[in-house]
Amino acid sequence: MVYKNIKTYKKGYLNVGDGHLIYYELSGNQKGKPVLFVHGGPGGGFSEKDKRFFNPKLFNIITFDQRGSGKSKPFASIKNNTTHKLVEDIRKLIYFLDIKKTYLFGGSWGSTLCLVYAIKYPETVKAMVLRGIFLGTKKENDYFICDAKSSFPKVWEEMINLVPNRFRKNVIGYYLKMMKSKNKETSNKYKLAWATYEFSVSKLIYDKNKVREILKEVNFESFSIIELHYLSNNCFIPKKYILDNVKKINKIPLAIVHGRYDKICDPYMAYLLHKKIKNSKLYYTLAGHSASDKGNEDVLVNEINKFGKGI
Repeated sequence: MVYKNIKTYKKGYLNVGDGHLIYYELSGNQKGKPVLFVHGGPGGGFSEKDKRFFNPKLFNIITFDQRGSGKSKPFASIKNNTTHKLVEDIRKLIYFLDIKKTYLFGGSWGSTLCLVYAIKYPETVKAMVLRGIFLGTKKENDYFICDAKSSFPKVWEEMINLVPNRFRKNVIGYYLKMMKSKNKETSNKYKLAWATYEFSVSKLIYDKNKVREILKEVNFESFSIIELHYLSNNCFIPKKYILDNVKKINKIPLAIVHGRYDKICDPYMAYLLHKKIKNSKLYYTLAGHSASDKGNEDVLVNEINKFGKGI
């Protein structure tokens, strides 16, 4: 069961420095248990649909757009936009809202950012529900680029055909270069192509019409360029940084949800993380990458409700 018609009681902008203003909204129960939704991408921004996981009577729901994403300003900016900066933005937002401890809820890139944040500020995290684990490694980038070929061959071909043969050893780098083109038509062509590829392979069942609907709702201009800005820089974190530092978050309760047929984030990473964190539960679901796949959605709602009710 998901929740609908959740009312926002406060919204605004927080100046986090470096010329960036991040947009945030507070919804649900003002006196409820705080839960921070950390969106994916990077660059995806949040939507009203992202609030559906949370019981509005139980939770004080915090949603925000990361630097350059959604309604945050400046739009689609990759300047002063790194993982470390985003971690500090979360800390500033929580401090600004006078919250001592919060639940963290994030998927895909959102899982990465939640983990890196929790490693640095474990004292501010009550528990975490993470989906589609991504640890920010080059190996995972390769999985994203290569593994979908067997399950979504036509979609994969459409993506790769925009890359000349001599550049196919660095698909991400080539796409990013084209997105940065001063020719707006070229830039938008590659931004749209990348977003189309990602959303096409994200669900268990491919539906071209649903992909078109998603692309109308998502700011693909910011989503694509910010995502590849991060992926081309190994997410601005050292190799194996998360797994090497999970001892700092061993006491934080963690529910891991990962679609067994996820073609964007390697399901094996969820297992590696689970093995490293004693206080974690792992759920492999009959789903793909998307949080809206039924197999993922049901478990996500159930797990955050368990934490909220102290079960």
